[in-house]
Amino acid sequence: MNARTVAQHRRSTELTLIVMAAAVVGVAYTLASLGANSIIPARIGPFLALVLVLIGVAHIAVRKLARGADPTLLPVAVLLHGLGYVMITRLDDDLASFQSLWSLVAIAAFVATLLFVQRAGDLARYRWTLFFVGAVLLLLPMLPGIGRNVNGARIWVRIGPLNFQPGEFAKLSLAIFFAAYLAERRELIAASTWKIGPIRLPEPVYILPILVAWGFSVMVMVGQRDLGSSLLFFTLFVVMMWVATERFSYLVIGFVLFAGAAFASWRMFGHVQTRVDIWLDPWEDEYGKGFQIVQALYGFGDGGLTGTGLGRGSPDKVPAAQNDFIFAAIGEELGLFGATAVLIAYLLLIGAGLRVALRTDRTFEKLLATGLTTIVGMQAFIIMAGVIKVVPLTGITLPFVSYGGSSLLANYILLALLIRLSDSGAIRLGERRDDPTPRERWAAWRLRRTQGRAQHGAVA
Repeated sequence: MNARTVAQHRRSTELTLIVMAAAVVGVAYTLASLGANSIIPARIGPFLALVLVLIGVAHIAVRKLARGADPTLLPVAVLLHGLGYVMITRLDDDLASFQSLWSLVAIAAFVATLLFVQRAGDLARYRWTLFFVGAVLLLLPMLPGIGRNVNGARIWVRIGPLNFQPGEFAKLSLAIFFAAYLAERRELIAASTWKIGPIRLPEPVYILPILVAWGFSVMVMVGQRDLGSSLLFFTLFVVMMWVATERFSYLVIGFVLFAGAAFASWRMFGHVQTRVDIWLDPWEDEYGKGFQIVQALYGFGDGGLTGTGLGRGSPDKVPAAQNDFIFAAIGEELGLFGATAVLIAYLLLIGAGLRVALRTDRTFEKLLATGLTTIVGMQAFIIMAGVIKVVPLTGITLPFVSYGGSSLLANYILLALLIRLSDSGAIRLGERRDDPTPRERWAAWRLRRTQGRAQHGAVA
């Protein structure tokens, strides 16, 4: 295939998958209303129109701005987003209205990211700016007056009528910073010329940002009492270090450092001790602190293999089911098969992200794709594993599925960055033509105009 044919084939595949995802979401929305009210919802038409318009805008943006991108990234995200919206509607109509508004904002941010980030490598120029932006965002919830404590964790910020989680955006800024920093100094870090006894480490000046990152993750754990976000941040840093240096020892050192900080946090804070106690035996306080996870486990039990059916379960018995425990609602009404389908969707998304990393030969883009994919995969694992009691429960959202504007907005920006990275890889592999960006066209036009004036002046 020539470059034009490859790009057209990918966009046609993407369109087909998006139509299938929209059909699944539309059917799920109808079945949820039938199961709850035994009538076809009167607003099924406007709902489907909204779904089609949103995903149509996103698809057109990819078709025009990133023609060579992987065709599975957007459809899988649309499917997860749609199923999450159906479950939120099932739980609370008012929250569904807010989620609709945030969906519009998220798709707008997705398009804007593709429009303004047309060369993925340009992001590396702003690495230190993004580092300080990420650090400030992490510190915001600790500031008196604007930081808010919710369910024992201080991860929210309130500025006027606006409530948001700055950590959702901090992870993107820090992922870009680490990708740029490690791409520039990976050989110096991998050299390990500093020797302490039998252990060889990089020179302190080169690993200082890594230690600062560890300090930030500990600060988040201690200051904000949020083990989930801390684990997510530190996993991001350690995985990117491992990929950049190709040294397994960094994984071991990272695990030891985080385990030590987690143990100290468990000894120091009653909130963390409560989470661990609930994880070990939620039935010890079934109607108190363990009520949420016990109800979730009962919901999974009621769902069985095939589920109770959309609209026919009782997911509202689980407190905050639309946030942390939306996976429990899915498991109850769609059963093991439905929950497994959601898990497979995340595996497809992670596989597509890692494929983006493998297909590029530029270190910065490889590391950034790995980091962004790690964010999605680790966040999904932490919350799903917490809901089914594999790991202690942490209060983070399920990407694209849970209710929340901050999470949805940040994840669509992340998705746009992955699509841009995928398109950049396709250009270098000759799978699509490298057309100049609008900024490059403008610069070329100004240069020609300047040269033309200079030549005209010389002739005169």
